[in-house]
Amino acid sequence: MNTSEKPGLAIMTSGGDSAGMNPAVKCAVEYASQRGYKPFLVYDGLRGLIANKIVPASAELVSGIMHKGGTVLRSSRSPQFFELETRRIAYENLKSHGIGQLIVIGGDGSFRALNQFYADFQIPFAGIPATIDNDIAGTDYCLGVDTALNVIRQSIDSIRDTASSFSRAFVVEVMGRHCGYLALTSALSCGAEICLVPEIEYNLDTIGARIKQDIQNGRGYVIAVVAEGTNMAEYVTRFINDSIGMEARLTTLGHVQRGGSPTVYDRIMAYKFAVAAVDALEAGQKNSIMTFKDGTYSHLPIEQVADAKYRVDPALIKLATPLAN
Repeated sequence: MNTSEKPGLAIMTSGGDSAGMNPAVKCAVEYASQRGYKPFLVYDGLRGLIANKIVPASAELVSGIMHKGGTVLRSSRSPQFFELETRRIAYENLKSHGIGQLIVIGGDGSFRALNQFYADFQIPFAGIPATIDNDIAGTDYCLGVDTALNVIRQSIDSIRDTASSFSRAFVVEVMGRHCGYLALTSALSCGAEICLVPEIEYNLDTIGARIKQDIQNGRGYVIAVVAEGTNMAEYVTRFINDSIGMEARLTTLGHVQRGGSPTVYDRIMAYKFAVAAVDALEAGQKNSIMTFKDGTYSHLPIEQVADAKYRVDPALIKLATPLAN
């Protein structure tokens, strides 16, 4: 099938950046071309749709981006997109380029925005989940999570060297909004002594008694991993210092977790999600989100993703519960 028989297909990134977005962009462009689409790139996310920052995709624009973190297409959050007349401008921009389908690489907020856009103007879209929080319902994995976990792991391993050298406690606050996935996985993989996340009830008195006993038995330092959604990192630092009696320091990793060259796993997942997104649109799906569940790649209607609450794997919670008590 030649390109004249298919509508133009635009690819964009939206919401918080995450490693893996660039490989997904590159693969989506190349695979869409192979399937007979004329691919376009949208710069600056939703604002770019409104400002008509839309260009035909070329090999030059997507060359050499596999190893780059973040998104070369850049991103934005646009309150203007909530207004119908502004969305109409975005629709007219797409129409002027002959674009009839969209692939959006982002989180659930971006998916909801594009779903409203579909309801208004019937522009089908496919969503590729990309957020280090790993908090999108219906999928076990989102692009950027593995890279973020490796950044956290490397940071904690480095912090452990100082903790051991000075017999100190270090509290490491990690990102994740209201989801404790990053903190849970990092605490378990790094051998932390304490882990606080929104999904697990914690008891500082029990933690304190346990750590004091460990110190009496020869423990020389403590690593605590705290999810930002608990708002407890500073308090835990003071608690360890004052109640347990070990000098404690707080390290907030912040946005360093969202950057870095994507890992091999994120690059391969980006390829598979991008191929699935193009295939879903070609098969006539209107507003579906790509998923990876129990080892299987599939897609779900936006309603099943946006209206459901993400839950961390119960097995992971069970493993980490002793670190919160």
